[in-house]
Amino acid sequence: MKVSDLTIPRELKDLLNRLGYVDLYPPQEEAFKTGVLNGRSLMLSTPTASGKTLVAEISAIKRLMEDEGKVLYLTPLRALAWEKYETFQKYAELHKRDGRKIQVGISTGDLDSSTPWLERYDVIITTNEKCDSLLRHNAQWLNKVSMVVADEIHLIGDERGPTLEVALTRLRQIKPDIQVVALSATVRNADEIAEWLNAECVSTSWRPVPLKEGVVYKDTITFSDGSSKKLSRLCSFDAINVAINTVVEGGQSLIFVESRQRAVSLAKESAASLVKNGLLQRRLINELNEISSKIMLQGEKTRLSDELASMVSKGAAFHHAGLSSAHRRIVEDSFRAGKIKILVATPTLAAGVNLPARTVVIANHLRFTTGYGMYPISVMEYKQMSGRAGRPQYDDFGESILVASSRDNVDMLMEDYVFSNPERLYSRLASEASLKGHVLASISSRYVHSERELLEFFGKTFYGYHYDPRNLSRSIATILKDFDNEEMIRYDKDCINATSFGKRVSELYINPESAVIIRDGLKKGAEEVTDFTWLHMICRTPDMRPILRPRKGEIEAIENYVEEHRNEFAFQIEMADDYIEYEEFIGEVKTAMVLNKWIEESPENELLESFSVEPGDRYNIVLNAEWLLYSSRELARVLGISTYNRHLLQLTERVKYGVTPQLLPLVKLKGIGRIRARVLYNSGFRTIASLKRAQISKLVEIPLIGVRLAKQIREQVGGQVKEDEWRSLEESEAEQKMLTEYTENEESDQF
Repeated sequence: MKVSDLTIPRELKDLLNRLGYVDLYPPQEEAFKTGVLNGRSLMLSTPTASGKTLVAEISAIKRLMEDEGKVLYLTPLRALAWEKYETFQKYAELHKRDGRKIQVGISTGDLDSSTPWLERYDVIITTNEKCDSLLRHNAQWLNKVSMVVADEIHLIGDERGPTLEVALTRLRQIKPDIQVVALSATVRNADEIAEWLNAECVSTSWRPVPLKEGVVYKDTITFSDGSSKKLSRLCSFDAINVAINTVVEGGQSLIFVESRQRAVSLAKESAASLVKNGLLQRRLINELNEISSKIMLQGEKTRLSDELASMVSKGAAFHHAGLSSAHRRIVEDSFRAGKIKILVATPTLAAGVNLPARTVVIANHLRFTTGYGMYPISVMEYKQMSGRAGRPQYDDFGESILVASSRDNVDMLMEDYVFSNPERLYSRLASEASLKGHVLASISSRYVHSERELLEFFGKTFYGYHYDPRNLSRSIATILKDFDNEEMIRYDKDCINATSFGKRVSELYINPESAVIIRDGLKKGAEEVTDFTWLHMICRTPDMRPILRPRKGEIEAIENYVEEHRNEFAFQIEMADDYIEYEEFIGEVKTAMVLNKWIEESPENELLESFSVEPGDRYNIVLNAEWLLYSSRELARVLGISTYNRHLLQLTERVKYGVTPQLLPLVKLKGIGRIRARVLYNSGFRTIASLKRAQISKLVEIPLIGVRLAKQIREQVGGQVKEDEWRSLEESEAEQKMLTEYTENEESDQF
């Protein structure tokens, strides 16, 4: 079937034709035959790169061009949301029935808002959590949504799966006729998800690029079809040797490893091996050096950024959650562009952005799991990683290779992973930790009014599809009793209402257990209330992630810190009797210490060297801390506790920017981060008024400022820039740029 055969508007057909979409893949053809273009719900379960997203795009855009309503596109990750936002931009030139152009919007943050400005958009892209938050705030424009696309719905069986499960159930509750398009990797029970959603099911293993799956031991790859491949021994590490052989053949390799530390070490070995085997041409080396320089210019310099830049200059890189988002983006873009030849990543990449390679190498089938030690990965995870092999339009085939540690392991890996089907998906909603927040949200947002209605609602979830929802009755009864004791609700068998405290907890999108900890901390305070008092309080909550694990050499120093600051704790200090609880307590204190260092302007590299906190982790800790401090202030207001309001407000801003109080006025200026704010302050510009009075030529002389930023600063603070002064500075900047380029060219000619 061709795109031209689809019953879609001519304007959409013409656009797709211009973009090069002519023939449909078999799964796409099968999907369109289900009636998805006519409003029928669809569960589409196919491998990576088989065209799932295009089916959702065409169905969504047709609906918007012909009918009223909005399309809500849900993704599990922010990075994926932005990827889909860019994808949908190509449809912004198309027209709706009323003549208006299609508008695409995105919202992934601010979980304490109904985000009313989203109403002006036709395609609205959010994360699952943001959608759940919008439902809790009763966003009125949700009533206009006629189609919801649930991307990566196979993650419903994941730890965060209940959020998507409840959001879809809630959307179907408020809009019974809503069309659901669910996109999934290949799963064993796709038909059950389809039946739950009242959707047609299309499930196939078809791929646009054939996949060869195999296991490598030493120099030989054994493939699932019985064939084998002899490798040249170009590196002593088996995983890297497979990757290097792929580069020799003109391809790229993606190596999945079990830890960040191994990602860095194997990337370093890969870089050395690429150089040793002479696989980088001069032109590519120049391009890699440019990318390396770009990495060094992004964010604060750390040992991690130095290591990454060094490896990238040699054609390899690592990718894990410890990297800053800017560095991850540079690595991803450079790998897509074919510049980086070998990328070593942790499994988070497999569930994240679309990043295919000719060959995928799974270096270890074991992962560290808390409470279990090293534990085999699931078949689903293996299939997710192997699905990255083979780039459409570039590769004739893809290779997915598991690394065996012994000859005996070859058959085991082949049987347990290559020849196995993914596990069945089950709901994770039954756990009390998952259930609590959704029970409170149902009550506080007035979606249910009694215990009976609660059970009826959860009976419509994927959990309710598999099990008798009455199995949840005991858990729900316990939760309701706890909420009543904590004054979050008032209830009897016939009527349930949220208190102002309970409603605000739900709106703030924090765990009810976190709210209780914050409430108790605010009420009790400390003998000596300091920044650390509140930083430790929020680090006690289950919403603070990640909590940093203490290293052996750190425990004594942290214990000494606890002793020195014991008057600043709002909670009882844990004793070493219970090892697990004590280790958790020490981890909380370490995380609070890192936040304390951050707001005292400690450089990123100091946090890395002193606490082993990588930039990506620091970012997530700061993001969560900012939200929890904001939530603490909001809960204090609801509870009538005004004593700490000013302190919490200032602390929230300091955590956001990573500065001491004196820099807060400066750091709020656009283009001024904490480093430039400190430079301005130390140069004598300590207030907005002093910047307003400053001569622009004086600002330009300050390190890290420059002409354009100086002008931007003056415009923000209300100062004027004379035209002749501005022109003179621009000419000076241009002359300096030409001189720099001339010098660089002279130097490059010597090599």
